[in-house]
Amino acid sequence: MVERRSFLKTAVGMLAAGRVRANAEQRTVLNEEATIADLAQIPAREATEYYLGRIREVDRALRSVIELNPEALALAEQLDHTQRRGPMHGVPVLIKDNIDTADRMQTTAGSLGLVGAARPRDAGVVERLRAAGAVILGKTNLSEWANFRSPHSVSGWSGRGGQTRNPYALDRNPCGSSSGSGAAVTANLCMVAVGTETDGSVVCPSSMNGIVGIKPTVGLVSGRGIVPIAHSQDTAGPMARTVRDAAILLGAMAEGPRAEPDYTKFLDANGLRGARLGVARKFFDISPDVTRLMENCLAEMKRLGAEIVDPADLPSHGKYEATENIVLQYEFKNDLNAYLQARGTGLTLEKLIAFNQEHRGEEMPWFEQEVFEESQKRGPLTELAYRKALATNHRLARSEGIDEVIRVHSVDAIVAPTAGPAWLIDPVTGDHDTGGCSSPAALAGYPHITVPAGFVHGLPVGISFFGAAWHEPVLIRLAYAFEQASQARKPPRLLQTVEG
Repeated sequence: MVERRSFLKTAVGMLAAGRVRANAEQRTVLNEEATIADLAQIPAREATEYYLGRIREVDRALRSVIELNPEALALAEQLDHTQRRGPMHGVPVLIKDNIDTADRMQTTAGSLGLVGAARPRDAGVVERLRAAGAVILGKTNLSEWANFRSPHSVSGWSGRGGQTRNPYALDRNPCGSSSGSGAAVTANLCMVAVGTETDGSVVCPSSMNGIVGIKPTVGLVSGRGIVPIAHSQDTAGPMARTVRDAAILLGAMAEGPRAEPDYTKFLDANGLRGARLGVARKFFDISPDVTRLMENCLAEMKRLGAEIVDPADLPSHGKYEATENIVLQYEFKNDLNAYLQARGTGLTLEKLIAFNQEHRGEEMPWFEQEVFEESQKRGPLTELAYRKALATNHRLARSEGIDEVIRVHSVDAIVAPTAGPAWLIDPVTGDHDTGGCSSPAALAGYPHITVPAGFVHGLPVGISFFGAAWHEPVLIRLAYAFEQASQARKPPRLLQTVEG
């Protein structure tokens, strides 16, 4: 314990000084808030050395990185001797440990049950990142099985990786399930990171870690090779410190006829002028302090030329939790078993349940696996209960949800607080979620972007823009304009705690 306290004091001092050197021989010192554009003239190997050094120095306090890529420096060296492939060339990226890589790293979803399992091929998104010239630094910790094992789980905890901590206050939760990706980006342990979301797992950790997160339209980014929960809602998404960097990463990840090769062309500092924004007022019930912050954000958007339609609530608000659980349980059992079989692991959901029971001390010290067990009881996707629940989800989230608000109020996007400030880590009673607005876009399969809005009691809070399918360009334009005017992000200092 003495050694750990000593390290934390040292880490705080290094961050407060504004620089952590990767090693004594490093030639280039990157600013901690460096952007992708800053890397254009820096060799990939030097940038990779810098971030590997920061991980080794800082991450003992955070546990955001579950595994480093032993080939990262060699890959960066190779990129320094190849023709530049675009803005992602030589950019160090961390990816969530539920995304397959065909290299010496493992893909485990944070579970000891997948340690040593057959190594897969690269996931579709990894193939695209490698083709774009990105350097895969390593894998990030996550809420085990992307937070789909128990309703009493602790976000950011996995049997393999332990507990990820929030860089703004080490006793606070980073949210999940892309906990490690969010914490690593905000603590400047990588340039950008990839997370995944089924419902809130990109936007919540982005909000609580003071960064930008984009949950794309389902289908814009390949889901092949990602440990699944539910194909109707799952998607990978970019996490970054700026909207511009998130847009660059999205351009490298996206594919298909709806993909834009360059999302940065939609960045417009005047992008809120003339925009109509609907306020989902029923999501403004997190706390009075969060509401005051959101009111200030709305006033800023109005000052920047946006027309605010308030309220513009979803008619289906709060009606979809039961049917969402049914859909996720059916799809999880079917999708996970198919993934495990295709990967050649010899495992099934049923066998994983047995593994957790046999390794209770390591896998279930704090919470159980009720969601696993309920999912195992579900039948095939041909069952009427599943088909009815999925149709209900889509009706409530689309035609009686986001699409209805856009149609009735003629708005470009809907705005709401992404989530509340980070709660205290509590392994005994689990998460203390204060609410958020992730579900409508998640169930609909529509895009959602969160950007830093400010701070409540020293902890970051994000504001969300979500809207119609394939409208990532619109949301990026709006979010960028707000970001440029507000400049709300402040880097963390790895404080032990904050008042509040």
